[in-house]
Amino acid sequence: MVCSNLQHILAAAAVGAGLVSVAQAQNEILVSSDITTSTTWTASNTYNLTRQIYVRPGATLTIEAGTLVASSTNIGGSLAVSRGGQIFVQGTAENPVIMTSKADVQTWTNGNRRTGTWRESANEWGNLTIMGRGYIAENAVLSNTPTPNASNYAPMEGLLAAFPGDPSVLYGGGNDDDDSGSISYLSLRYGGKVINLNNELNGMSLGGIGRETDIHHVEIMNNVDDGIEIWGGTVNLNHFAIWNIGDDSLDIDQGWRGKAQFGLIVQGHSLDASQGSGVGDNTIEMDGAEDADYQPVTTASIYNMTVIGQPVDGDGLTAWRDNARVQFRNSIFMDCGEKVVRFDNVDGDGANGYGFNNTLSWAATWTTPYTAYSTVNAPANPAAFYTAQTSGNLIEITNSVFYNNNNGAAYTEADARDVFNVANNNVREPSTSPIVSITRGAAVVRGGKVMQPVTSLDPRPAGDALTSVGFAPNDGFFTQANFRGAFAPGANWLGGWTASEAFGFTPNDGWSDLGLGLGGGSKGQPVLAGSGTLTGGSALTLTLSNAQPNAPVALALSAARGDLPVFGGTLVPSLAFGTVVGLATNANGGFTLPLGSGLPAGVTAYFQAWCVDLTGPAFGFTASNALKAEVQ
Repeated sequence: MVCSNLQHILAAAAVGAGLVSVAQAQNEILVSSDITTSTTWTASNTYNLTRQIYVRPGATLTIEAGTLVASSTNIGGSLAVSRGGQIFVQGTAENPVIMTSKADVQTWTNGNRRTGTWRESANEWGNLTIMGRGYIAENAVLSNTPTPNASNYAPMEGLLAAFPGDPSVLYGGGNDDDDSGSISYLSLRYGGKVINLNNELNGMSLGGIGRETDIHHVEIMNNVDDGIEIWGGTVNLNHFAIWNIGDDSLDIDQGWRGKAQFGLIVQGHSLDASQGSGVGDNTIEMDGAEDADYQPVTTASIYNMTVIGQPVDGDGLTAWRDNARVQFRNSIFMDCGEKVVRFDNVDGDGANGYGFNNTLSWAATWTTPYTAYSTVNAPANPAAFYTAQTSGNLIEITNSVFYNNNNGAAYTEADARDVFNVANNNVREPSTSPIVSITRGAAVVRGGKVMQPVTSLDPRPAGDALTSVGFAPNDGFFTQANFRGAFAPGANWLGGWTASEAFGFTPNDGWSDLGLGLGGGSKGQPVLAGSGTLTGGSALTLTLSNAQPNAPVALALSAARGDLPVFGGTLVPSLAFGTVVGLATNANGGFTLPLGSGLPAGVTAYFQAWCVDLTGPAFGFTASNALKAEVQ
């Protein structure tokens, strides 16, 4: 039998592989000077930012996997990458890079970063800010023009200029292909320093970042201001988690023209402070430009979000201002305390809203095809300027599930915009939850708002989220995920590297999704998931989904991880110490494979599925994500 063969092979191959040590590094480096030459921070040290540190133009900062940046609590500094500088955060699911405060580290058990205790806190250090040379739409600088111009710029929120015109704190330019580096498996915790009124550091600030910058697997846990804020540029995001943010979880402004996929938002609070400075406001807030007739105007495409609000006093799940144009598809919107679609029109700082100066009205933007480019302050080449949207209307919410949104006005604006027209394939208030489970603690009053904190969450899809009518295009960035929400059926990409797992909010079952599969083909990348408690002798199951139906599968398994550089570094378990088992998908493009009585204690095993797909990129194959199983 296949199951017994797998069990025998893994037990023999993996015994003695052991578990990776995650002990805290011992050597502390006080970082007090800017990065002016190429520098590498290593996992053998911890780094304490003693002030605002800049990566200067022409310099590169590389942060190796497993590195800890732990700054002194309440006096710790911050890290900013200036235009022309680069940062390479090289974390992995097994060894993430963590930026936090010493107070957080003190809650870890024996320095183990996969442990810790959540605290009601933020503002304990600064943040990560990156500034690039992409186009922005900003009207506060008098020399800026309403038409896209490479000379348009803006000073970054939360940074203090050393002198008038200090270039270290400026973002913007005329290069949408700008490359500020890459970030992977980065957890940012307890940050967001308050500079002065309405001038606070977000968890991660991205100003004018170009599309050649790679950002994936990023987590923000507890922040005094926004979680991730994007001003202009064309940067794309995938696999990001934002928890307990003191203002907006995801904030978009000044003409962002990018893509995002696989995002989890859990609204809550970080401090007992006013809403916007410790208590969550909107989960996703979108501004088109600093004034509504400026270009570029925010025009984006977002797939596979799981958005969880606050049931009593949370504000909008999506808030719209100043001509923002965003498509949401294949998503989950739940537990809203106010409106799922909140029409703010203006941002309250003196700018104008939808319809200003002959731009499209709010209602018209929902019914206008993505190919209709505004002629007001237009660039010379609008089709090349706005590339994130490739189908549908300028604003739309499609193929999504809406659940437990019980405010009396929750759907008023969504109904007015015809969100639940049958053609949009949205599901409204199904009888069962679209996620596996959610548990909330006792209600608390923070900043005058009633908060019901999420204490346990399994965000993997259930019910109507398990499949979707449509899915993302195969465009080189998006994954063609045939499900709704940020997680594939049974799969949990939060495992191994996040604060949410360390604090006990999300499952800590020993499985780690290492990502980095090889997508393509008519259904994109297959998704491999493991289930069962990873203790010696417990029954385990492997599940494959999103693959071609009735197709052969080579299941690779190994006791060691290897990186096979296929098309840019696709991860494949090392076959030098492993084996391959022949299987096949069913009519739905998947399989379920029980592993009998499981694996013995002390085993570390790796799995990856290579699926025959004659439309795939690599000799007719597509590869799933890789899984790591650590048996306790």
